[in-house]
Amino acid sequence: MLLCIIAFCSAKIQARICDICIMRKLKLLIPITCLFILFSCGGSDEEKENRTIFSYNEMAGVTSLDPAAAISFENIWPVNQLFNGLVQMDDELNVIPCIAHKFSVSEDGLTYTFNLRTDVYFHDNPCFEGGKGRKVVAKDFVYSFHRLYDSKVSSASTLLNNIDRSDKTEYKGFLAKNDSTLIIRLKQPFSPFFSVLTQKFFSVLPFEAIEYYKQDFRRNPVGTGPFQFKMWEENTKLILVKNPNYFEVDNKGTRLPYLDAVSVSFIKSKETAFMELLNGKFDMLSGADAFNINEVLDKDGGLRDVYTSKFYLQKQTFLKTDYIGILIDDKIAAVRNSPLIQKSIRQAINCGFDRDKLIKYLRNNIGTPAHAGFIPEGMKSYDPTKVKGYSYNPDLARELLKDAGFPNGEGLPEITLHTPDVGNYKEQAEFIQSQLAQCNINLQISIEKTSVLRQAVNNCEYAMFKKSWVGDYADEENFMNIFYSKNFSPQGSNYFHYNNSAFDEAFEKAQRETSEANKIELYQKMDRMIIDDAPIIPLYYDQVIRLVNHKVKGLGSNSMNLLNLKTVSKEK
Repeated sequence: MLLCIIAFCSAKIQARICDICIMRKLKLLIPITCLFILFSCGGSDEEKENRTIFSYNEMAGVTSLDPAAAISFENIWPVNQLFNGLVQMDDELNVIPCIAHKFSVSEDGLTYTFNLRTDVYFHDNPCFEGGKGRKVVAKDFVYSFHRLYDSKVSSASTLLNNIDRSDKTEYKGFLAKNDSTLIIRLKQPFSPFFSVLTQKFFSVLPFEAIEYYKQDFRRNPVGTGPFQFKMWEENTKLILVKNPNYFEVDNKGTRLPYLDAVSVSFIKSKETAFMELLNGKFDMLSGADAFNINEVLDKDGGLRDVYTSKFYLQKQTFLKTDYIGILIDDKIAAVRNSPLIQKSIRQAINCGFDRDKLIKYLRNNIGTPAHAGFIPEGMKSYDPTKVKGYSYNPDLARELLKDAGFPNGEGLPEITLHTPDVGNYKEQAEFIQSQLAQCNINLQISIEKTSVLRQAVNNCEYAMFKKSWVGDYADEENFMNIFYSKNFSPQGSNYFHYNNSAFDEAFEKAQRETSEANKIELYQKMDRMIIDDAPIIPLYYDQVIRLVNHKVKGLGSNSMNLLNLKTVSKEK
């Protein structure tokens, strides 16, 4: 029927009967019509009445449904509903079984063995013979992981740097021992490896779908997840429907998921999206930029009373640190004559502004002031009593300026902070600017397009810049590797060109360490070095924040801000 609708529209266009305005309206109407058709055909009246759809808005839009391109939250969220991997994370960030019902690592930390379930099937799809999805086997993971080495397909190839594809393993870093046993071999021990495998890059997909859809697999995904692909009108609507053959069950033995469908809209106006939430058209809005926080939240970060009858607030720690980065490599032209080359100046800036006020007045208490290190709240090694960061202390800032040869800031050259043109980053920068001025630190602000800033920082063109770091996986290694000297940008993400042999030694030791307690001590040691050397100015540790309709039940929340809908239900 969808094809009939599209054909009808096409005929009208060719006949030039409909004007441009009507066609725009019809384009918006097609996905809604598809949803109506989807849930009005088949089944009894009672079944139709009880069908449930979870709807949310994604302002940034989705660019691909291929797990190899799951590099942003916009893509990761729908991909997480469509695909599964060997392992997964629970809401406490523990690595738990998924398609691999059992997994282990050898004593030397080099060989990982995964025993696969035998009841997992790919979604039914025309790419398979007879349109029926087949059983997942170990060779499917070998195929899926090898695909990640292709830079044209994925940017995740660096995550595979430690896979041993040498003559020692007969060039087989991934080995399907049999249909239900997968072996992965590493060059050297890497303790976060299980956490790395929870990323959606490492989802399993069938070779038949890649061969069938080729470059168009991005919009024709075939996975094993709780929901399967139905339709995607880019920038308008994405619809996923329940996978009736999904392998996971709840603690009562009921097959997941509970929902019948997921509907994703792409409204760019946060005012319009918020009205849709108020009207019950959306079940959730996520992120501080998705709505007007001053309108919805009070200054303590709580939900204003006028909205409590409409929806509830989810708010928790987020593995994300917002910071100001400083390039400290004096071999680079942008740094050579900068006062930021002196550690005392960097430390003075760190204690020259009030992080608590920044969070309270500019973010309505969304987030935690960064009074510890770079590792954010929510990680096991986060402990402000053991990693003591910076607090507002203008007297100490002046003393540090004096030590650097600039008493009362006299003779200190102006410093330029480059910040992206998103959210209220400009207001945050202006707040820091005004407070540093009280210590006679002249901070100038340059507002940049996000893409321009990203490229310039990567190419070491700016001495000072505003960025944030989001944990890709739940291990502190992910936050400390951006200070490792072998990860200098532009090849790596050490944008500061921080080089400390003691730090590198501790970092390498932590990768081999199997004791959780010892790892925590090593990461805290590294974090203290970062605070003392001050190649960064930590601002705050962010929070996951969602507005959720009261009808929605079972929507979990986690510090990775991963959206899991398989256990969500919705009241009528």
